[in-house]
Amino acid sequence: MSLDSPISPDIDELWEHRATLTPDDQDARATVVDAVNLLDNGTARVASVDPDTDEVVVDQRAKRAILLSFRVLEMTESTVGGFHHHDRMPLKERFDGVRVVPGAIARWGSYLAPGVILMPSFVNIGGYVDTGSMVDTWATVGSAAQIGRNVHLAGGAGIGGVLEPPNAAPVVIEDDAFIGSRSMIVESARVRRGAKLGAGVILTKSTRVFDAETGDELPRGEAPAWSVCVSSTRMKKFPGGEFGMPCLLVLKRLPEGSGHDKLALNDILRDHGIAS
Repeated sequence: MSLDSPISPDIDELWEHRATLTPDDQDARATVVDAVNLLDNGTARVASVDPDTDEVVVDQRAKRAILLSFRVLEMTESTVGGFHHHDRMPLKERFDGVRVVPGAIARWGSYLAPGVILMPSFVNIGGYVDTGSMVDTWATVGSAAQIGRNVHLAGGAGIGGVLEPPNAAPVVIEDDAFIGSRSMIVESARVRRGAKLGAGVILTKSTRVFDAETGDELPRGEAPAWSVCVSSTRMKKFPGGEFGMPCLLVLKRLPEGSGHDKLALNDILRDHGIAS
């Protein structure tokens, strides 16, 4: 599905002849800058979840604006203290109500709601991080990734980005989720509300998901709402032999509204022989 866009339809016209655009096209540049500014201040966003259909809807025009910015902005050098940057995309300048720890980087065109905490981390253009969420040390929010409210991206977690094709859904991490250290959530995968993912989880759109208690297979590429999940493997036969293929294992269902409690999560993992 496509999201109704607050961005000017002039972006669609520019997209049709994008191959000819250069930084010398001042009118095109002004149009694109206006569009990305709407992403930067949260007026527009690349994607959201439709509350009626539960589908991820994408604002293709927002994605097009981001992609066009790489054509109409020239390379410039900037400095922040002793750090030098040479890029087409400037750094974000407005952090209203956001705590930004030294070493954190957010690019222009990303949105950070009041109450967000950025440890030394990286948020790319088009990324959206809602209020109360923490992007912990060395965690990454990729291009157009959507992070809900009260989410904790633990140290080194990687939330993948996707810009092309423009209609491709980005990674969506819904409200109240916990993404364990060094986990990788990529390729339009979705972590539903309140899901808690253990350390090192790999979740892609095609990852198979199984319920540990019943053995039932669940929708691919999704961590179920209010659940505790870990990475696992399933055996599959190939012409060259039998090999373990990665999957996501749902260990336990949580009461709706369960908050982030690291001790409780560790207890669940320990009960299943996973944590020491």
